[in-house]
Amino acid sequence: MAGTERIWLKHYPPEVPAKLNYPDIPITRFLIDAAKDFPDRDAVIFLGKRLTFSQLLDQVYRFANALKSLGVKRGERVGIMLPNSPQAIIAYYATLFLGAVVVQINPLYMRKELEHQLKDSGTETIVCLDAVLPKVREVEPVTELKRIIVTGIKDYLPFPKNWLFALKSKIDGTSVKVEYNDHVHSFVRLLKKALPKPVDAVYESGDDLALLQYTGGTTGLAKGAMLTHRNLVVNCLQAEAWLYKAKRGKDKILGALPFFHVYGMTVVMNFAIRLASTIILVPKFDRDLILQLINKYRPTYFPGAPTMYVGLINHPSIDQYDLSSIEACLSGSAPLPVEVQEQFEKLTGGRLLEGYGMTETSPVTHSNLVWERVKNSTIGLPWPDTDARIVDPETGEVLRPGEVGELQVKGPQVMKGYWNRPEETKQVLKDGWLSTGDIGRMDEDGYFYIIDRKKDTIIAGGFNIYPREVEEILFEHPAIEEASVVGVPDPYRGETVKAFIVLKKGQQVTEDELNQFCRARLASYKVPRLYEFRDELPKSSVGKVLRRVLVEEEKVKLQQKAQ
Repeated sequence: MAGTERIWLKHYPPEVPAKLNYPDIPITRFLIDAAKDFPDRDAVIFLGKRLTFSQLLDQVYRFANALKSLGVKRGERVGIMLPNSPQAIIAYYATLFLGAVVVQINPLYMRKELEHQLKDSGTETIVCLDAVLPKVREVEPVTELKRIIVTGIKDYLPFPKNWLFALKSKIDGTSVKVEYNDHVHSFVRLLKKALPKPVDAVYESGDDLALLQYTGGTTGLAKGAMLTHRNLVVNCLQAEAWLYKAKRGKDKILGALPFFHVYGMTVVMNFAIRLASTIILVPKFDRDLILQLINKYRPTYFPGAPTMYVGLINHPSIDQYDLSSIEACLSGSAPLPVEVQEQFEKLTGGRLLEGYGMTETSPVTHSNLVWERVKNSTIGLPWPDTDARIVDPETGEVLRPGEVGELQVKGPQVMKGYWNRPEETKQVLKDGWLSTGDIGRMDEDGYFYIIDRKKDTIIAGGFNIYPREVEEILFEHPAIEEASVVGVPDPYRGETVKAFIVLKKGQQVTEDELNQFCRARLASYKVPRLYEFRDELPKSSVGKVLRRVLVEEEKVKLQQKAQ
């Protein structure tokens, strides 16, 4: 096998072409087209608040003009630290209309995480939620931030929800008083003052940088994957070809995946704008709210992570909700258990399919077919114009079907490289082929399987967690001598974080104390859920802690429990 033969194409349905034509346009063109063709169709439904496509484009233009008036220029990085909300969509597209570069930031980040991302990207403007403003102000002195634009959930809630939300925030103490000045601005006030005149920065080509999406990648600490306008346009059009029964201006998509994650950004936000589909926004995962939204607004597509579907099928009142509007769900970010797939499909009558992607690939490269034959426990087939192969991790030799090695992918959705990291880019990108760091195999039909992670990344609830980052926080505790963090199987999150601790002689610390210590320094999903205190950790002959031994020990414990 030469590595470029696409044996999977024989399984493509007639409706899905092997090759697509990709126009040389910015990703913002999709919004202009949707507003032109479906001006009065709902673009967004947010907890009862509705915005049509013409209204959305109007507000995007206003915010783009507001950013321009503040001095934001082409190529500058604009951080967006927001949950799923109309403001997140408006800030994203407004930034891109200006020719500036979006830097997506998880609102759950703590100081160290936020500081690293802002400094590394050179972000000068940030659009953030009022609740996270204290964290932003804390890191402001050590970053290049010049402008902070603040908004709140209540800003886009309909009356009386906006009033009740503000009242509840005051009562429970989560209300944040914002003092506006020359560099701290109100999102709502900026919109009101700005004009909705079209803004279209000089667009040179699809190679124009659109996004810095941070990831640990396949080698260590978080770095910015440089995604271009072409990358984003391509992945949207590939998704449209794959879900060929989707019709422009007809569908509704449940937006439960966070848009600050590349998966939600592409398969929900950008894809919905491309198809002029209504996005039913979910600010955070709440299974009660999601069931109510499905029951009320009847979405046809529901991209998600396995933990979301697990949460829904195990809801005690699931039988009281009508989920029959769901036609298809693309599951990503973590392996999808077969039993979860089968139960969810039985509940909805729709299809739940596993796919695969990476931040570095914008993100989707593989998926099972939506309306045709599916092989269980696979990530499916490569998408149009996408090559994939399995190679020997040591020699790079392309392996035959059935042989196990490292998955490599190649296609027009693959990133430009890592921001300011040419050496790390060279390590993972060679001749257009991206080394994913995942170990897998391809069968004789061209279906791909992921067997294990080459690196030690933990994927819990769809979020990537890097053990080294958690370990560094644990090492800051004065009682800890050694710490090693691994992912252990979890029936709900896929994996959960377990920390193995060796205490300094004469020191004592409880699990509760460590939990509080970590929660003050890490996003909640990164905090260890399990702790085990040991006298020593397994090490190699050169003193390196052997995480794999710890993982194997955990597997043995699970097997013994099951017997």
